Formats: sequence, structure tokens, C-alpha cells
Amino acid sequence: MVTAFAVFVLATAFFDSSPAYADLRLCNRTQNRVGVSIGYKDKKVWMTEGWWNVPMNSCETLVSGTLVSRYYYIYAVDYDHGGEWSGKYAMCTKDKMFTIQGTEDCVARGFNRSGFFEVDTGEQSTWTIQLNEPTQQGAKNQ
Repeated sequence: MVTAFAVFVLATAFFDSSPAYADLRLCNRTQNRVGVSIGYKDKKVWMTEGWWNVPMNSCETLVSGTLVSRYYYIYAVDYDHGGEWSGKYAMCTKDKMFTIQGTEDCVARGFNRSGFFEVDTGEQSTWTIQLNEPTQQGAKNQ
């Protein structure tokens, strides 16, 4: 039986006195290597992109510049121990690097269908997502 991981994500906006910048960043606060993909609406078309390979205890910029969307969607996998950070929003991914237009008919178009979780950035121009160690759900005894 596969042990599922619960999603535990803390998203915070940065406010400090350092020079102004604007990005969507993801920080991997786990002890494992993590692969990250992102979904977003680009004008009128849904897009998904991946993979950012984020080493343990480091950060990567997923979107450079001022954020133009309020909502972004993230799907991440733990390369070292399996498991994932996922959600209820189905979008297309591939096993290798990808940029995919559209979220419909993923499998029929030769892609994987993955569940992304939503990140609401509010009206902020910069945002950082923190991926923390997931909590394992107990396996049922049979």
C-alpha cells in the first residue's frame, strides 16, 4: 500500500527594506530533493511548466518579475522518498521538462494528469511558497 503525503504548505509574502524585486519563489525546506511544476493562466490559455529541481534547503524562482496572476498552481514530488505535494486542480505534466498549453484531455494528448494545489497570492507582486516536510498519513491495517 502506498503511503500518501498530506499537503502542508506555508506561503508568505516578503516585505523588507532591501531593494525592490518581484518574483514567485519556492523554497524547499525538506531534507530531500524536490521536483516542482507550476500551472497558471497566461492571458486566456492555461499553461503548465516543469520541472524545477530544487535541492534540500534551497529556493528557486518559478516566475520572474511582478506577478500578473493572483492564483498559481503547484505540483511537487519528493525525488528521494517518493510522495508528492498535490491538490484537486487537474493539469497536464510530463516526466521530462515541459511547457504545455491547456489542461484538458491530458492523457489523450500523451501527457500525465496531475493534481495541483492552489496558491492565492492576493494582490501581492512577490510571493514565496515554503514546502515543508510532509506529514505521513497512517497506513490502514488490513
